[in-house]
Parts: sequence; C-alpha cells; structure tokens
Amino acid sequence: MTQGATLARIRDYMVGPTRFMTLLSCFELGIIDALRDKPGMTAADLGDAVGTKADAVEQLLFLLIKEGFVARDEASGTYTLDALGEVPERDLKRALTYMNMIKVVALRQLFHLTESARTGTLVGLKEFYGVTEGTMYDAVAEHKDLRESWGTLMDNVTANIDPWFFGNVDIAAGAQVLDLAGNTGLGAIHAYEAKASPGLRVTTFDLPEKEEEALENFRAHGVADHCSFIGGNVFEEIPQGFDVVLIKHFLDMFDKDDVVRILTGVNRSLPVGGQVNVLVPVYPENLKDTDNYNVDFFPAFFIGCTMGQGGPQKLSVYRSWLEECGFTVTKAVTKDAAELPKDVIPVPALLCATKVR
Repeated sequence: MTQGATLARIRDYMVGPTRFMTLLSCFELGIIDALRDKPGMTAADLGDAVGTKADAVEQLLFLLIKEGFVARDEASGTYTLDALGEVPERDLKRALTYMNMIKVVALRQLFHLTESARTGTLVGLKEFYGVTEGTMYDAVAEHKDLRESWGTLMDNVTANIDPWFFGNVDIAAGAQVLDLAGNTGLGAIHAYEAKASPGLRVTTFDLPEKEEEALENFRAHGVADHCSFIGGNVFEEIPQGFDVVLIKHFLDMFDKDDVVRILTGVNRSLPVGGQVNVLVPVYPENLKDTDNYNVDFFPAFFIGCTMGQGGPQKLSVYRSWLEECGFTVTKAVTKDAAELPKDVIPVPALLCATKVR
C-alpha cells in the first residue's frame, strides 16, 4: 500500500462515525419513511413532514445521494428513494436493529475505549451509567435503554442462527442437555423444539435472577414439562448429570484464561463420552478476508462496551483450547458468510467435541 493509499484508508476511518449517524438519523427522523410513503418530496416538504428544518434535511441527504441510497431531481428539487427503495422493509428493520444497538450500547462507551483497554474495566459504562462493578450484561437489568437495544438484537440473532446451529448438532433421543449461560431460556426452547424426543430434557443454567423469566418463557412456549432452570455461576461449579452441554454466544466474551476455566469446568461436569457444542463468532484464518466483519466490530465491542476483555478467536484457536481441556473436536465448521444477509455482522462457527479425559 502506498503512503497516499494508507492516508486515504485512515480518512475512511475518520468519517466512519459521522457517516453512521447521518444515515441512522435519516431513519430516526422519519425521512426515509416519508419518502417511501410519498416519493417526490422537496426538502421543505420533508421538513414539514418530520418536524425538521429544510436546511437540515438537505444537509443530511447529501451523503445519502452520494451513496446512491436516495436520489434528487435537480430540476424540481425533489427526492425519492433510490437503492433504499429496493430493500424490503423487513430487511431494513433488521439492519436498523443492529444500528440502534451500536448507537445505544457502543458509540458513547467507545469514547473511553483506550482507558477500558488500559484498565481492563468498562470506563464508559461507569461514566454514563454509574456502573462500577460487573459488565454490560449485568447493567441491562437496571437500564431500560441498554436492555431494549441489546436484548432485541440478541433475540433476533438467536432466532436467526439457531436453526443452522441445531441443524448441524447431533443430540441423541432422550438426552439430558445443559444450555450453559442460557440467559432466560430462549436457547433451551429452541433446543427442545429442534431436537424433541421422548425423555429429552433441556436445562438452562445461568445466574439465579434469570430463573423467573426463564420459567415464564418455558410456560409461554408450552415446554415447561421439558425445560427447566438451574441457578449458579459457571466459574464456581457446573451441574453434573448431563450428556450434552451447549455453549452459545458466551466463550467469546472472555480472554483465554477464563475460557479455559469454563471449558475445564464443563469437562469436569461431563462423563467420558459426553458432548459439548460451542457456537461462537470467529475471525477468519486469513485476517484480510473482507467478507468477515467480526474483526472490525468485536474487539472494540467487547473491550470497550460489554466486558472489558474478550473477543472472538480464529476457529483453529478454539479447537486448540478445547483439546487442551480434554476434548476431541469432531466437527468444526464456519457458516458461509455468503449465506448471511449482507447487513449482518457476526459470522458464526460451530465446534462439536467429545470428552476423552
């Protein structure tokens, strides 16, 4: 890369936050919806429709014209949706769920990313929410904006990726399954629905305060006779008596020492021959792979916004950690990024392993 090209790449990073918020604001203000409902509006028309000065509307739409999202007829001064008009509303809604989470959870806290990395603490969470102990996952219980933004996205992510996950996982009929750090039971519900068999039971294991909501979710989905909850902490003791352990959206939250603690605890809880199935976002083996955006997003997200540590690894690294903890990996597959909607960030992988010692 030439010196000029390097500086141009740095410039792309400079304007990233302003580009993001300009696009999101056009949605939040209602400009995009107004143009979908009534194409051919002027800036003055749009200003009246959304309660914003025409000058501000015009300024915000310059970028969207540059990007081909919106078109402007120079003769009449009217605007219409261009590329945005070709995207189904359900897909735009999914993309906006990601963007809202980034705005609410990430943008403010990432102002303090450097200090968070230096101290291993969530400086932004303390500055904006007064949280001095715990992580963002603890804070969502107390702060509605974090809970609604992050929780809505995670429910969508779980619903979208679980069919792929369970389609690639073997769970024997009548197995006793533990969903490790299963939050409020959605993963356990999906596990039972995907693998239902006589005697199959799926238990969510998470902090005790999640129990009431998890049990209510089981009742609401009609699986209360097949799903249960155990309260506890994965770093203290993992329940025994299970044939299969599921670890989804969890290992990537921690640095290696804690990942090894978790996997060692899982190994201790399982009988020889017991299975563990891990779902994690992964970095590509070649970090210059431009189809995988995990490395663009997750390092800052975990270190600066949610945990003060952690972040995904390459698939080969997770394989080596499982083997280090007494497992033999029987399957390791990364979902083809081409199969994911283009607005989706996480590229997930599945690792299936059996306890051998």
